[in-house]
Amino acid sequence: MILITNPLRARLLAHGAACADIDHFPVVKLFNPTGAATWLLSELDADGDTLFGLCDLGFGFPELGSVSLAELASVKGPLGLGIERDLHFQARFPLSVYAEAARICGHVTEAERLLRQAADDLSKPHSELPPDTAEQQRR
Repeated sequence: MILITNPLRARLLAHGAACADIDHFPVVKLFNPTGAATWLLSELDADGDTLFGLCDLGFGFPELGSVSLAELASVKGPLGLGIERDLHFQARFPLSVYAEAARICGHVTEAERLLRQAADDLSKPHSELPPDTAEQQRR
């Protein structure tokens, strides 16, 4: 199976060349058909190999990061099966929402309820530091 078609590659490269502050929608979902590993990828570097996205190797700690397309293409699992592309995947949220939902449940998910919860959580303002209760008590 071709992991990244030319149209997908063009979208991934465009995202990779865009401003770093943009929260892109994932373009492609790759997965291990004989294991728990899943990648939701949103960007491709100009080198044509370094992909960025939500990486879940199935250990309960999904994270945003980079992965080599060549390495993914070289993986051979049980029965000689390699990494595959989810032909039916269509992103409904930006990558940050998928990452937050994965943080909540410990794996990449497409569950509508969890994705909506994650989107709601991300839309709420969060303070970087807890309020200084000692200062409030002195007043």
